[in-house]
Amino acid sequence: VQLVESGGGLVQPGGSLRLSCAASGFTFSDYAMTWVRQAPGKGPEWVSVINSGGGNTYYEDSVKGRFTISRDNARNTLYLQMDSLKPEDTAVYYCAKWENWRDPSSWGQGTQVTVSS
Repeated sequence: VQLVESGGGLVQPGGSLRLSCAASGFTFSDYAMTWVRQAPGKGPEWVSVINSGGGNTYYEDSVKGRFTISRDNARNTLYLQMDSLKPEDTAVYYCAKWENWRDPSSWGQGTQVTVSS
């Protein structure tokens, strides 16, 4: 299993970023996928999950209405569109299979998102 996140960066409050996660080594379309984030000094936090077909999505309360998860099973890629970013969204963002999101060894290398003026 290989997961490679990209798309992070430095953005001002209110700005937007789109994260991508390229998956390989497993049948991507068979699995629900999730985005997890970890801020400095804090534990991992589940952000959003999407089912295998992409028709059902769920969000942690603090990102509802601002973040949108999606997937392209033909391209084996997971996305996270992040709008109206806030400083408290600053974290390293990881993608993972939903079934083992609590296991850091199953995450990709992560992509840093920093929201600051």
